[in-house]
Amino acid sequence: MRAPVSLPLTGGCFCGTIRYQVSAPLGPGRCCHCSRCRKAFSGAGSAYAQVVPGSFSWLSGEAHLTQYASSPGWGLAFCRRCGTTLCGLHQGRVHGVTLGSLDGDPGVTIAMHLFVDSRAPWDVIGGEAPQYPAFPPAGALPGGEA
Repeated sequence: MRAPVSLPLTGGCFCGTIRYQVSAPLGPGRCCHCSRCRKAFSGAGSAYAQVVPGSFSWLSGEAHLTQYASSPGWGLAFCRRCGTTLCGLHQGRVHGVTLGSLDGDPGVTIAMHLFVDSRAPWDVIGGEAPQYPAFPPAGALPGGEA
């Protein structure tokens, strides 16, 4: 059993210019293995968890953020100095954070792997979390979100 998470959670970019905090526990972690996430995160995919609306705030360096709209209404924010992808955006608001940008243990594990049918040939997925060929079925995420 994991120890309780100490709030607020904090995180930031590789160069330390941008810092943020999250005042509520994160939602379940998920990892997307699609080709777009591999490009955006320069790795096997994205490791991400949703934030409770209103629980995210920038502590410093917000002026150094760059945003990229990946599809209508959705995007990413990253540090323009070092390139660290920090969060996902929905309708201009922080929707979730990248697990790799958090300090310490955020108290989540990967609860599902998405788009595993398009994973890189060198990507070997471990663990017990369910793997979905593309989007998870309706209801697989909290609140029925897919």
